[in-house]
Amino acid sequence: MRLPTTLLAAVLAAMSWTCGPAVAQADAQKAARCSELGNLYDRYAGRRGEGSGGPSLERSGAALDCQQGRYDQGIRTLEGLLQRNAIAVPP
Repeated sequence: MRLPTTLLAAVLAAMSWTCGPAVAQADAQKAARCSELGNLYDRYAGRRGEGSGGPSLERSGAALDCQQGRYDQGIRTLEGLLQRNAIAVPP
């Protein structure tokens, strides 16, 4: 699941105002990593088509973690999903 660019920009701007630039930059990098891994999983392992059963609950949970700022947990889950599906995890 991808966040709209304007929403992501607003969140990052608010974080930089309240948390300071270093924390906001680290969070922005983690948010981008969540998005990258989520898109990779959706492209190569996401279920599609009629009768597919919908998205993986683990994938949905990781997306929720990333949206709520629990980036490390979301990234860890997405990396595990990619590895279990024999998809190379980008560095």
